[in-house]
Formats: sequence, C-alpha cells, structure tokens
Amino acid sequence: MEATKMAIEAYCVKCKTKKEMQNPVESTTKNGKPITKGTCPDCGTTICRIGAIKK
Repeated sequence: MEATKMAIEAYCVKCKTKKEMQNPVESTTKNGKPITKGTCPDCGTTICRIGAIKK
C-alpha cells in the first residue's frame, strides 16, 4: 500500500505538536466522512486527520 510511503502529518494531543503519522490507515467516521488514523512516533497515541489519503 502506498500510504505507508507517504508522509502524513497530524496533530498529537499529548505531544502538542504536529507529528508524522506511522502506519496510516484510511477509515470513515460514524457519519461517513473519510478519516486517516495512525500512531504518534514518539508517544504511541492514536492520531487522526480528517480526509482521505491523497494518491
């Protein structure tokens, strides 16, 4: 999957900075909007970014 090669940044609430997402996975919210979920490389918290992965 190409998503692992791309650098996707999202805000980490624990670190309080933007971090590069590890293991990004496309998903959808309850109301059907696209979201990208991954983990913070420093603290391991789940971080999310609204929107799909651009190809």
